[in-house]
Amino acid sequence: MSPPHRIVLIGYGPVGARFVDELLPAVAEGVLELTVIGGEDVEAYNRVLVAEYAVGATELGAMTIGDRDAAEAAGARVLLGVSARAIHRDARTVELSTGEFVPYDRLVLATGARANVPTLDGVDRPRRDLTSLERHGAALVGRDGDLPAGVTTLRDLDDAERVLATVRERKRIIVLGAGVLGLELALAAAHAGAEVCVVHHGQHPMPRNLDRGGGLVLRAALRRSGIAVVANSRAEAIGFRGADDERRFDRLITADGKELRGDLLVLSCGVSPRNELATLAGLRTAVGIVVHPSLQTWTDPAIHAIGDCAQIADSAGHGSDRIVPGAPAGLIGPGWRQAAWLAGRFVAAARSARSSDLAPLGAVPAAPGSPPIAADEALAPEREPIVMLKAEHLDVVAVGDVSADPWDDDRERPRRRVAQWADPEHDRYVKMVTEDGVLTAFASVGMPRTAAELTLLFERRAELPADRSMLLRLDGPDDDPSTGSAGLAPAATVCWCNGVTAGRIAESAACGNATVDAIGRDTRAGTGCGGCRGRIAELLARAFEADDAPSRAG
Repeated sequence: MSPPHRIVLIGYGPVGARFVDELLPAVAEGVLELTVIGGEDVEAYNRVLVAEYAVGATELGAMTIGDRDAAEAAGARVLLGVSARAIHRDARTVELSTGEFVPYDRLVLATGARANVPTLDGVDRPRRDLTSLERHGAALVGRDGDLPAGVTTLRDLDDAERVLATVRERKRIIVLGAGVLGLELALAAAHAGAEVCVVHHGQHPMPRNLDRGGGLVLRAALRRSGIAVVANSRAEAIGFRGADDERRFDRLITADGKELRGDLLVLSCGVSPRNELATLAGLRTAVGIVVHPSLQTWTDPAIHAIGDCAQIADSAGHGSDRIVPGAPAGLIGPGWRQAAWLAGRFVAAARSARSSDLAPLGAVPAAPGSPPIAADEALAPEREPIVMLKAEHLDVVAVGDVSADPWDDDRERPRRRVAQWADPEHDRYVKMVTEDGVLTAFASVGMPRTAAELTLLFERRAELPADRSMLLRLDGPDDDPSTGSAGLAPAATVCWCNGVTAGRIAESAACGNATVDAIGRDTRAGTGCGGCRGRIAELLARAFEADDAPSRAG
């Protein structure tokens, strides 16, 4: 009988935790041997909710998604507070910070991403190119550069604690960057009583997701929420107060001469994959660790990558001197689907090997240039991601390219149509882009029911009604929520991160799960980005209103 197939996982964030969870039945059966290497000394938690933790809106227990006790009870070995220093591909071992060498048959990298540190005078920015990595080695692997006192990113619990201390003292926070994560923090901190200023160099917030109209409506909504927004200003330097050995952030200086004073500067300028371990191991990297649709690396079929560090691309036509297209998804939903798919493939292969007494999956040679697995064993490509801004009383949803205008004369795409509606006075805006009547992109600000309906239509690749104004009525004063909406119909996807439908949530509610958290524990809905929690609450309200309604039966 074949020995247990040895899998080593580097990275114990939310994607790594899902991978572990999917493998545990096979680990308990003895067909797989699993070692987990986690750099932080705490249980795996949902990093998407770090902004909520940073303002005291949630606790660590509510963010925790890993279960070390269950993993170890099944037979897995979980090492927390231990980092991987090097991958020795010839020996198929991982060198740890403890000095131990852990052997593997298959190695899975779920190393995630780190927050970008922009070029600012006064802030050191370590280089992580191959030359720097070879020179400094383990000192740069899995570690972030030290930031000055009063300057932080927002990726882990230590970052969140720094923000939380400032929020509790109701001091002034400057957020550099106006993407989704930066705005979620800004809104949550302002709601908690802090003074907040958002600084960005674009014309409007969320420039990757919203067009000018939607972005300007969002900017007005932010200002009405008490947030100062400084647009079209590129940060150039930071100033300090105090002596050299006790200096602390005092002000952000922009290229156009502004000096914005604050107590804490939060850098929210995007993220970059943690691929330095792979680079040092000689694996092909671009933006992230380059993998086939099978999630095997281009360089070594015994090594895989999932989550924020994985850049999926077909190797056909892309030699070593070609630019690899694409980038990691950067969202928790795709990462979870990658983890579940890869774990399922490992489990099926290991069980098959054990039952037939064939060579285990790990015996596949790790020769450079090995072809990817068959097409029918490739992960299905992701659809265009739907982006949601989580905030109290401010609903923003967007997907696809919404840059087209209703008045464009686009001869290359004569069947494209754009419908646009704006009510800036009340912070409401919708744009819908269709091709032959089928919705291909939309942006919605302050229109939650319309956004839910458009999300469903986008998911189904359905045609919009000929009279687009019918969708706007869903958020109008005459709409009757009790009549229901297709956006909350049983087949509608409510939680995009976990693929949970309204019907599945209704079934869970019927079994006695009466709160959003209870629904999450039962179905995983709402445990990803959290953007669907409001719709889950609405479904629960409808379900229990229906239960409490008097019977009309004669």
